[in-house]
Amino acid sequence: MPIVPTARAGWALAALAPLAVLIAAAAPAAWALAPAIGLVLLGLVVIDGGLAGGCGAWRIAAPADGEVGAPLTIRVAAELGTARAAAALACDPRLGSAGRITLALTRTENVSAGEALLTPVRRGTASLTRLWLRWDGPLGLGARQITRPLDQTIRIWPNLAPVRSRALQTFLRDAQSGLIALRIRGEGTQFEALSEYEAGMDRRRIDWKASARHTRLYARENESERNNQIVFAFDCGQAMCEALDGQPRIDRAVTTALTCAYVALKSGDKCALFGFAQTPQLLTPFISDARAFHRLQAAAASLDYASAEPNFTLALATLTAKLKRRSLIVLFSDFTDPTAAELMVESIGRLVDRHLVVFVTLADSELETFITAPPTDLATLARSVTAESLAQQRALVLQRLRRMGVDVIEAPWERIGYQLIDRYLAIRNAEAIG
Repeated sequence: MPIVPTARAGWALAALAPLAVLIAAAAPAAWALAPAIGLVLLGLVVIDGGLAGGCGAWRIAAPADGEVGAPLTIRVAAELGTARAAAALACDPRLGSAGRITLALTRTENVSAGEALLTPVRRGTASLTRLWLRWDGPLGLGARQITRPLDQTIRIWPNLAPVRSRALQTFLRDAQSGLIALRIRGEGTQFEALSEYEAGMDRRRIDWKASARHTRLYARENESERNNQIVFAFDCGQAMCEALDGQPRIDRAVTTALTCAYVALKSGDKCALFGFAQTPQLLTPFISDARAFHRLQAAAASLDYASAEPNFTLALATLTAKLKRRSLIVLFSDFTDPTAAELMVESIGRLVDRHLVVFVTLADSELETFITAPPTDLATLARSVTAESLAQQRALVLQRLRRMGVDVIEAPWERIGYQLIDRYLAIRNAEAIG
């Protein structure tokens, strides 16, 4: 365990420098006092470092799993001889932007411990690779330091906080009760059976042909269509990997998609995930049971980040070839200018011919801030004009998609999930998928 000088020793040496200059000016013959004082200070550093004692057992407590955007706690504890101590961890940039975590250790009885609260910024497997421990001597002039290799990993999953929210769970419980009641009352659009008409039934449900044959009124009993195929498609290209309020757009999109997929599975539909960049990355089988939702979460965690432009032509053609029946395709994507969006619009146009498409894009809060900023100087004015031009071009592309028959959802990331769920339920109730 090497002994190293502390910051206090450095400040003490800096304070002694003017004294050495004064001695050299006033009594040149006594110049030997200056190096002697330095040697005394060095001796104090060594003695103080020796009095710091050794390091006993140490441990690191880190969770095995975390969610992107959700805080997690890492704790370091060690049996040290003094109270003044600190620790540092070398980590994956997913946990810290600088790849380094520092902790101040507080002594309690014979153990010095500290905690660090981290917020993962990307999905994947984050590793802790090395630990540094440093503790000062009684005078604070010398310190001991050790370094140890680590082999700990933290798996960063998509954020499922909206799925666990009490509001969504309450909504699903009430919605499922409502679906059972709908089937009892015979509502919906898919024919199930005929029953004798009774007072209070909807007159539009009367089957006049069957009533004429039996000389009494009969009504149609219908049920809501179930077992629809829903594909959540993710553009993992460069535009979707840009940060939006601290997280990449793709991670915001994954959270939104998984929330809607959970609602769809609870409603009796089948869901699959599709990810692509320059080439298709992922296509899961259709999941029809809500108890298998973890398979969608694990698949979404494997979606990689790409710094290249996506190939919409190849990706959407591959998806179309894989789908054997009409499906609802929810496409999460973004674009920076109409030229980059041209191939996307053409590919989506071919997709609309066979499937129902919902295009989901996240509103850029930074762009809105630039547009609404007061023009205090020429730079701000130019930035505002450029942002307004980009917003208008973006609106034109979205309008083209709407005219092609694509359902477009654009909203801030805080509200995009609820808007997508509302749109899915409206499409499902209208029996527009099958």
